[in-house]
This record gives sequence, structure tokens and C-alpha cells, in this order.
Amino acid sequence: MIPYNTEMKPVVLPEFGRNVQGMVDYCMSLETKEQRTECAHSIVKIMSSMFPDLVGNNNDNSKIWDTINIISGFKLDVDFPCEVITEEKLNPRPEKIPYTSSVMLYRHYGKNIEKMIKKVADMEDSEEKDLIISMIAHHMKKLQLIHNKEGVDDAKILRDLKEYSGGRIDLDPQTYLLHEFKDASQPTPSKNRKKRK
Repeated sequence: MIPYNTEMKPVVLPEFGRNVQGMVDYCMSLETKEQRTECAHSIVKIMSSMFPDLVGNNNDNSKIWDTINIISGFKLDVDFPCEVITEEKLNPRPEKIPYTSSVMLYRHYGKNIEKMIKKVADMEDSEEKDLIISMIAHHMKKLQLIHNKEGVDDAKILRDLKEYSGGRIDLDPQTYLLHEFKDASQPTPSKNRKKRK
């Protein structure tokens, strides 16, 4: 009986067909390196006539040698006439992404708030600095409200602001008041509204 392709060994590069795969497998099965090298050169000649697009200028067959090496699973032990592609070059490992290991004091504020407070703490006293501090403090309150819908302690936010700035931004909770924020709920559709015809 003729075996089904699904029952046979998978083809590494299907675009080159099972016959090329079979030739490379046969080449790998030869005992001596001399025999394998001679066989590999014969395969390159056959493939150069079957796939002329792989042949470069001045009969450069380096692409075909790369292809044969890939089909062999990078296990073909022959004397290659040129430098061939390696598994590391074909499937390079992605570079390691550096992650910052710095610890955040309070995760609900996020890292950007920490950076902004340190920046504004270094500024010279001015109206602009006071305005930025106010914006940061109010944003901190909004972030707190996300995690605590029942309400937040303004004094706690100002203490956090002082802690983040290393004591350089010290606001008195008795005199420095933060705005109240309310959750704007979506309006409910009116039941008395007439249906359009």
C-alpha cells in the first residue's frame, strides 16, 4: 500500500517537497564525512536546477547550503564550502527586557506621581510650583477615590505628598483644603419619553 503523507515524517520545509527532504535524510545517514560531503554537493546541484531562484550571482549556492542545513535540523556534518546559517541566527533569542526593580511607596499612586513630586520639589518657590503641587495633590485624591469609593482622608494625602518629597512639600491639612469629587453617574432614560414611530 502507498503510505499517506500524514503517516510519514514531517517535512521541515514543505515548499521544497518530500523528495528534497528524503535526499537530505539519506545524506545524513551515510557513514563517513567524505561520503556525506560528496552527497551534499550532489543535492546542491539538483536543487540549483530545481530552484534557480536560490542561485546567486557567480553561481553562489550559499542559499541552497543554508536550506540543506535547515532541512537537516542543523545536524548535517559535512565540509561546507561556505559559512551556513545556524539555528541561533535563524531563531535568535529576544533580548532581555530590563525591568526597574525600584519599590513604590504606594502602588495606588503609581510611579509617575513619585517622579512628578520629586521634580516639583526641586523647583524654586513660585506660583507655577504652587499650581503644579495643587494639581498633583488633587490627582492623588482622584487616584485614592478609585480604590476607596466611600471617601478619602485629605490629611493622609498631604502626608503622602510630604513623604514622597522628603519633607520639602509640607502642606497643613487645616488650611490646605482639597476639592470634593463626586461620582457622576449616568442619567437614566426617562420612561415617559414617547417611542418614535
